[in-house]
Amino acid sequence: MIEALAAVLGYLLGSIPFGLVLTKAAGLGDIRSIGSGNIGATNVLRTGHKGLALATLLLDGGKGAVAVLLARWLIGEESAYLIAGVAAVLGHNFPVWLKFKGGKGVATTLGTMLAVAPYVGLAACLTWLGVALLFRYSSLAALIALAVAPLYAELMVHDHWVALAFLALAVLGWIRHRANLARLKRGEEPKIGAKK
Repeated sequence: MIEALAAVLGYLLGSIPFGLVLTKAAGLGDIRSIGSGNIGATNVLRTGHKGLALATLLLDGGKGAVAVLLARWLIGEESAYLIAGVAAVLGHNFPVWLKFKGGKGVATTLGTMLAVAPYVGLAACLTWLGVALLFRYSSLAALIALAVAPLYAELMVHDHWVALAFLALAVLGWIRHRANLARLKRGEEPKIGAKK
């Protein structure tokens, strides 16, 4: 029952489509009709509005962190807040309000990681930043950051459950980036800041 409550809490928080809400409020129309069609910060950046993209990034990351912190405060058990964090990412990726068509969950995953294990989350964020600065591909940066996060968890917090949760999020992230992987292989993936 406790785990189910944590899952529902996380899912509902994660399913708030901040990218869609912010772009509509700014009079930019439906973000799903441009670029990749995703509701995340990378696609919001393609509108040319860096402030909106940053706000989307922070809010999407924040909902993962808030899900974890609320579950930790209300329930306290590690299993509950790990479930809440994973559920928040699922909510972002498959929001019921948008017929289960959401984003790819990178910001929400990183927010979850920062709340669960701050040093691991910070290391994953720095990995994303380093790869993004070096290669200018948001998707490549995300894939590498997600892939190394479970290893960071094993090395830094020595908690197998945390590492397993982060591995599950990494697998989900890689699945959600299938099209990006194909474009990267073909050399067709748009770089950060490029309008699609």
